[in-house]
Amino acid sequence: MGRIFLAPSFTFMAVIALFPVFYALWMSLYQIRGFRQEFIGIDNYLRALSDPGFYNAVLNTLIFTLASVSLEFVIGLMFALIMHQVFVGRGLARAIILVPWVIPTAVAAQVWRYMFDHNPGFVNGVLNTEINWLRDPAWSMVGIIAADVWKTAPFVALLLLAGLQTIPKDYYEAARVDGAGAIQRFWSITLPLLRPAIVVALLFRTVDALRMFDFAYVFAGYSNSLATLSVYAQRFLVAEPQLGYANALSTVTFVVVMLVGLAFISRMGRHMVGDVARRGEKR
Repeated sequence: MGRIFLAPSFTFMAVIALFPVFYALWMSLYQIRGFRQEFIGIDNYLRALSDPGFYNAVLNTLIFTLASVSLEFVIGLMFALIMHQVFVGRGLARAIILVPWVIPTAVAAQVWRYMFDHNPGFVNGVLNTEINWLRDPAWSMVGIIAADVWKTAPFVALLLLAGLQTIPKDYYEAARVDGAGAIQRFWSITLPLLRPAIVVALLFRTVDALRMFDFAYVFAGYSNSLATLSVYAQRFLVAEPQLGYANALSTVTFVVVMLVGLAFISRMGRHMVGDVARRGEKR
């Protein structure tokens, strides 16, 4: 009876979620010019394997993902620990920390691009430098990563704060009685018990970073030097319409994101099963 009641919802979700995926996969097997379609099999995928622009987009995506997710986790954990403390003005501090996450990504990207622009040169003025942030690919990547970390670290902090609030205070009190210092309590209690929240936060941010579009597009448009996989696919969808190739690139991006997501979920599942098994053994 439960399956019967759930069937309409599952069917609706499958149509909404899976139909675009399979349609994009089907379109990636064609060469599309205007209203003419020619079946070419996996030629679009073979073209991607021999396309330097594709490999550059993969490299840019990986650099952005590794750098931004690492920084967001460290800063987000610091924010979460601050918001978890009891002090006067904690509500105001939480609101200030979460403000960047509320701002729309496109708006945040435009603001950060303006700050990094050589004229008026706000960032250069603060750092007392003469860097052309928007023309040098390396420095532009630094700017994109900084903007994304500012925008999304509060989201990581929110997830980790939820995890911190599930840790019983009795553990910390017992550790204090045993003479454990703040660092020992952090490494022996906070981090191990926060592991499920950490995995969820890293999963969300990694998957989101792998398909990042806004910051790279606002900072550099379709420039190959900063194009991520999403920007590169959109280039062949809009700027240089080659719909078959664009769908092939989108499918590759989807597969990469799905594999990373499954790896995180699988690891999280093994940890949860292991925790349950250990509790059973203790009983």
